[in-house]
Amino acid sequence: MNSIKNHSSELESGQQVLIIDDDEGMSYTLVRMVEEAGLNPDTAFRLEEGLEKALSGRFDVVFLDVRLPDGNGIEIIPKIRSIDFPPEIIIITAYGEKGGADLALKNGAWDYLQKPSDLTTMELSLKRALEYRSQKQVLKTPLDIDRQGIIGASPRLLMCISLMGHAAKSDANVLIYGETGTGKELFAKAIHLNSARKDGPFVVVDCTSLPQSLAESILFGHVKGAFTGADKSHDGLVKQADQGTLFLDEIGELPIVLQKKLLRVLQEKRFRPVGSKTEVRSNFRLVSATNRDLEARAAAGKFRQDLLFRLRTFIIELPPIRGRQKDIHLLAGHYVEKFCRDYGFELKTISDDFFETVSKYEWPGNIREFISTMESAVAVDPHSRILYAKHLPDYIRVKTIESCSLDGEDLTDASSGRGYGPLPQLKEFRQSVIARSEKKYLTDLMEQTAWDIEQACEVSGLKRARLYQLLKIYGISK
Repeated sequence: MNSIKNHSSELESGQQVLIIDDDEGMSYTLVRMVEEAGLNPDTAFRLEEGLEKALSGRFDVVFLDVRLPDGNGIEIIPKIRSIDFPPEIIIITAYGEKGGADLALKNGAWDYLQKPSDLTTMELSLKRALEYRSQKQVLKTPLDIDRQGIIGASPRLLMCISLMGHAAKSDANVLIYGETGTGKELFAKAIHLNSARKDGPFVVVDCTSLPQSLAESILFGHVKGAFTGADKSHDGLVKQADQGTLFLDEIGELPIVLQKKLLRVLQEKRFRPVGSKTEVRSNFRLVSATNRDLEARAAAGKFRQDLLFRLRTFIIELPPIRGRQKDIHLLAGHYVEKFCRDYGFELKTISDDFFETVSKYEWPGNIREFISTMESAVAVDPHSRILYAKHLPDYIRVKTIESCSLDGEDLTDASSGRGYGPLPQLKEFRQSVIARSEKKYLTDLMEQTAWDIEQACEVSGLKRARLYQLLKIYGISK
């Protein structure tokens, strides 16, 4: 166990490592490894306790298990990442769930290790995470970010704002992923206005509306006489973005023939307008956005892989509004106040049933649909001083009512075996009834003991390890 110790001179003394894992054997192993590296370990056996410690800001690295008795470790990554100068997070899990690594890394984890990982692998991951953090510590300066109207305080949004601030301080290419209506152009504009190019132009290109026959001319310009109707020379949008930022919205729709030309422009910062014999230079910064899976499009031959590599120096993935429940009240309050002011109305109060309905709706159109809905709700009844759910469009109210009805529908009577499908074998039925009963018992047990593990063990007669195991099996969390 010497691989980190041999490099201890490269690491800062006194660095803190938090281990959040209910597996006492694994925790002991990690504590020994951390101590022998000359670092300071701390432990937590439950998610709630671990999150409280991680949010203290004392730790440089957090080893985080996925399945804990009171929750899923991956779900707290955005919360940990939202604090000022957050620790690096190394996921350790015995359950290699499909998509788990992708979800963890997209949420900002440093590494994803599956148990049982050999000690050398864990040591190396810890060493690299600490070295990376030390480099960040040297370069760390407070980011003064102008949000440009980006509203919200949810952990996932705060992480995107932090990434936006760091991207703005460089001149690297940025690729913004997000569903339709999540505010990709708003983030692109914020990057521009927080950058050294803020006094230069911000040029927007909607790749979905580029006509095939004129796309090259629109992007790169043309000289007089280049084609029928070209009665004078024209600077393309790439040239117009000189000394500023070029924003290519929905870049996944860019015609494949232009992707090769764009790749060369990104590499050389010069291009030849249509019909010209000489090249033109343009010093621009590129920000792109898409709601498409560009990896899948590249695999299907519809997007150039080499261009994708150039575009994604910085990646920002915007969350849909349904993943930002914490922000619903903030957004509703902000836009209701805005539209009351715009229409000259007295500020309206928002009722609980209004908030409840907008919180349950899925918002497929995201923030764009949300803003439109808030304006409609304010304007539909000018004389009402309180906004109720009835002021929302009917389709939203119907959708939320239907979703609640489906969520509450029980198509099978578990106690009798009656349902819409064929009867299972008696053995399968018996196992399912026992499983349901056990889950209900454990749920009631933890609620009645207020998640006091010692008391729960005393009441149930279970040993601590077995209780933790059952809570994991049934997915019971606080």
